[in-house]
Amino acid sequence: MLQERSYKRGNDELQQTKLESCDPTDDTPNSEYITPNGDIDDDDSAFNFDEGEHVPFEKKFDYTEEEMLQKSRQFYEEMNDRRSVRFFSNRPVPLRVIENIIRTAGTGPSGAHTEPWTFSVVRDQAMKEQIREIIEAEEKVNYEKRMGNKWLNDLKAIGTTYKKPYLSVCSTLIVIFKQVYSFDERGQRKTHYYHEISTAISVGLMLAAIQKAGLVTCTTTPMNAGPRLRKILGRESYEKVLLLLPVGYASENATVPDFKRKSLEDIMDLHD
Repeated sequence: MLQERSYKRGNDELQQTKLESCDPTDDTPNSEYITPNGDIDDDDSAFNFDEGEHVPFEKKFDYTEEEMLQKSRQFYEEMNDRRSVRFFSNRPVPLRVIENIIRTAGTGPSGAHTEPWTFSVVRDQAMKEQIREIIEAEEKVNYEKRMGNKWLNDLKAIGTTYKKPYLSVCSTLIVIFKQVYSFDERGQRKTHYYHEISTAISVGLMLAAIQKAGLVTCTTTPMNAGPRLRKILGRESYEKVLLLLPVGYASENATVPDFKRKSLEDIMDLHD
C-alpha cells in the first residue's frame, strides 16, 4: 500500500493514493475516476480517449536470440557489479556526464505521462557542506531517538552512523524530488498519478546510468530533512524529497559490506 509520510494530504490526495494502491484491501476499483470535488465517478464518459496524437513506433533493434542473450547477460554482469559505496574521492565528474545521467532518469515511464520528478544537482562545495550539516543533524536524532533497536541492529552489518562525510566529499549530489502535483499553463492544479512509483522507477534508471558511466553512488534517504533541503534548494512546496544520491568516484581505499545477492530461484516465480 502506498504511504505518504512527508506531508498532510487533502481529500483529493487521499482518494488518489487509495486508487493507486495495489493492495486489495483498499476496496477501490482501479477503473474509478476522481472528480474535481473529490467524488468517485466510474462512468467512462468522464474520459476523452480521443485526445492526444500518436505516432508510429520505430523499432530500432531486431536482435537474434543469441544477440539478446549476449546483451542481456552483459548488462546484468555490469549491474551486478554495482555496490552502495560510502567512501568517495573528491575527483570531479564532468557536468556533461551528470547531465546524461539525468537525461536517462527522465526517460522513465510515469502515470499519465506527468513526469513528476525534479533532480536538483548540487556541485557547489558550500551547499554540499550545508546539506551534509542538515542531514547529519536529523540523522543524529534518528539514530538516538526515532529508530528502534531492531532497525539499529539491522544496520550494524553495514556499519553506518549518523555521520555522512561522503555528502561533502563526493563530486556531485543529486537530490530527487517527487512532484505530488503541479500547475498547468492556465494555472490549474494538475494531478500527478503514481508520483512516488514513477519517480522511484526513474531513480532505478539513474542508478543504472551511474554504474554504466563507471561512477558510484549510495541511495540515501534523508529522513525528516526534506523540508529544509527543499528550502535551501528553492523548490516548490508540492515537491517532496524522495532520495538523495552522492555521485562520484570511489576512493582508493573504499570498502563495501560483504553482502551476497539472492539467487534467481529466490526472486523469480515462473508461470510458463
